[in-house]
Amino acid sequence: MRHRERTLELLDTQSGGDVSRIVVAGVGPLPGDTVLAKARYLQSDGDGLRRLLLSEPYGDPAMSVDLIVEPSHPEAQAGYIIMEAMGYPLYSGSNTICTATALLQSGRIPMREGLQSVVLESPAGLARISARVLDGRVVSITTQGEPAYVAAEGLAVEVPHYGEVRFDLVWSGAYYAMIDAARHGFTLAAAEQIALTAFGDAFVRAARPGLLQEHPELGDVGPLPFAHFMGPVREAGGTADGHVRYESPSATYVHPGVLCRSPTGTGTSARLALMARRGEIREGDELETISPRGSRFIGTVRENAQVGDYPALHSTITGSARLMAHSHITVDLDDPLVDDSDLEHVLSPLDAGNVAHDGEAPPGDARAHGWPRHVIR
Repeated sequence: MRHRERTLELLDTQSGGDVSRIVVAGVGPLPGDTVLAKARYLQSDGDGLRRLLLSEPYGDPAMSVDLIVEPSHPEAQAGYIIMEAMGYPLYSGSNTICTATALLQSGRIPMREGLQSVVLESPAGLARISARVLDGRVVSITTQGEPAYVAAEGLAVEVPHYGEVRFDLVWSGAYYAMIDAARHGFTLAAAEQIALTAFGDAFVRAARPGLLQEHPELGDVGPLPFAHFMGPVREAGGTADGHVRYESPSATYVHPGVLCRSPTGTGTSARLALMARRGEIREGDELETISPRGSRFIGTVRENAQVGDYPALHSTITGSARLMAHSHITVDLDDPLVDDSDLEHVLSPLDAGNVAHDGEAPPGDARAHGWPRHVIR
């Protein structure tokens, strides 16, 4: 009897301590004319891949997964689908930083010294990226993704064991509930991580019913996935171009049960949109968010935008990522711990080698790494 085995090729990365697993081979072509359509197909018909790589024995719910797919936009060099414990966020700053770094550092997108522009296509649209390369290493990524907007202010919900929790609802690639940490006794120190996770879990469960799930352009985006705890803001000097640099402790909870190690890119973007709405920050100013574990992202206010009827804000997020591992994992579909009910059909057949070759590839070409020609431009 032939064993049902498949192979996935992964690049494991981390940004601010949050691990992103980049799937670069082993998944067959997905139906859909856009990255968003491919993501929605995977969500409805192939969620086994997400569960496999974020669950024991293959992974951990605190990780993220980014699947490289063919882009649909002519400017994009690659597309990527983001998968987390909460499901399929349409955009993520830390995952974008990790994906861009992995594609450059591994040579799948040719890397050049100095500043380099990269365009990736997320399910939400284009992520325009500036990569800084020094001595053959990607030392920082600055990414501009989804414009953020304040969807609702002054909301409140009664949370069992915690009482009334006031929050604002902000879109920045997903919906975030923005919570004043000090109001609930948190300083966002490392010792509070377990308590923050418990609070976030109880809050999201209580807040979800009846809360907005629609985006003006992207349609149904699902129930509330994130809570962002905001610490006090303090002025931390000026920027090189004469603007103000602020900093603030911050923490992002991902439902169910994950407190991010980084302050998160979309959480930082949401914070900028809320501060701008309140007149607390201006174009060109920066906010450095600091997670309970001490990792940092820098958000910069850019120009105003419009999303449907909502005044919105463009911003950029700057952070760095590290490539930690390059691996091939064997997926045993006969293993009782592997739920193959919506998995096998999205994986490449083993006899296809999980990759497509069409002759010798020159150094630096995507095919030299076993990539189908159409995936990377």
